[in-house]
Order: sequence, then structure tokens, then C-alpha cells
Amino acid sequence: MKTEIHIENLKCGGCASTIKKGISELEGITSVEVDIENSMVLVETEKESSTEIKEKLSKLGYPEVGDKNTVLHKAKSFVSCAVGRVNKD
Repeated sequence: MKTEIHIENLKCGGCASTIKKGISELEGITSVEVDIENSMVLVETEKESSTEIKEKLSKLGYPEVGDKNTVLHKAKSFVSCAVGRVNKD
């Protein structure tokens, strides 16, 4: 099953790296693609789990467009962006 999620706070390849790593840790994920230009995350899963994916994105600091984008989300995305740059493959 493919899930497409439009997210907030996506800025760069570091963010994308953090998102790919974080979402890939969830059970049943077969692939993760991040479209930086359009702030989209494309996830392919073995089962329906979009709620779990959206919750993980929010915890990483990248809530779905339309959800609350608090100062805490923005701060988390800033930190995960920096960490993603350091850990980028």
C-alpha cells in the first residue's frame, strides 16, 4: 500500500535523511521516498499504517500539513535536520 503525506518543516537533505531513517524503523515499511521540493513523504507499506507513520513524522518534527505545527515541532525538525546532515549516507 502506498501512502503520500504532505508535511511541514521539510527543508533539506538532512531532514529527508532523518525522515527516511525514522520511518524505515516502523514495522512493515518497504520503502520511503522524500520529495523535498514538494514537502512530501511517499511510503510503501505491507499493511495500512498511515496513522502510525503520521505520528512518527510528528514526533520527528514534521507534522502533516493541517495538523498543529508548534514551536516544539519546529525545534525538533531543526535538530533532526542537523542530525540528518551529520548522519547522511
